[in-house]
Amino acid sequence: MAGPEAPELARAAEAGGADLIEIGFPFSDPLADGPVIRRAAEKALAAGMRTAACLENLRTIRDTVDVPLVPMTYASLLEAYGWERFAAEARAAGAASLIVADLPVDVHEEIIRVQLVAPTSEDDRIGLAAERTDGWLYLVTVAGTTGARAELSPALAPLVERTRALTDKPLYAGFGISTPAQASAAAELADGVVVGSAALLAADDGPAALERFVGQLRVALA
Repeated sequence: MAGPEAPELARAAEAGGADLIEIGFPFSDPLADGPVIRRAAEKALAAGMRTAACLENLRTIRDTVDVPLVPMTYASLLEAYGWERFAAEARAAGAASLIVADLPVDVHEEIIRVQLVAPTSEDDRIGLAAERTDGWLYLVTVAGTTGARAELSPALAPLVERTRALTDKPLYAGFGISTPAQASAAAELADGVVVGSAALLAADDGPAALERFVGQLRVALA
């Protein structure tokens, strides 16, 4: 999550072996997120992390690490700030792409972004998302919010199978992946994994704890 500690945490994640770092831009009503990310967003907002501050924070993080950075936020933030203004300033600050969790694929097509697909997505929507996505597709493994879960979602395998029949874009699986074992199992199906809530929980114990956690994921994916 964007904030004063984000640059140091980003360095730790990179040192642990992260290939890409998602930077949360906090929003007051994050519909796709569970309690861990909601709490992090509330903390960031309480610390004054509004859009301009988040963009400056992104610039600082970009100067700190070499891996791609992808801001993740919600459509209301872009609506308030200005759609094209936000996209341009995020890229200028070092964003490799964007994730707008609640923005349908056929709305504001001018905003180049990573598209999300879910187990409930129809094949035509998956195909459209694959056609318009920026580099890779984000596979939402559950019909619900982010957060650690006891086991890998059984919906992932059929979602990967359907999506691979429609595109050759890389597929990264997220939502509910929280342990090295789950990451390994997901990576047998998809091309990569996205781990959010569990990483934030590790970061609560400081950069060294986050680096260890990401290192464990990296080993599991080897």
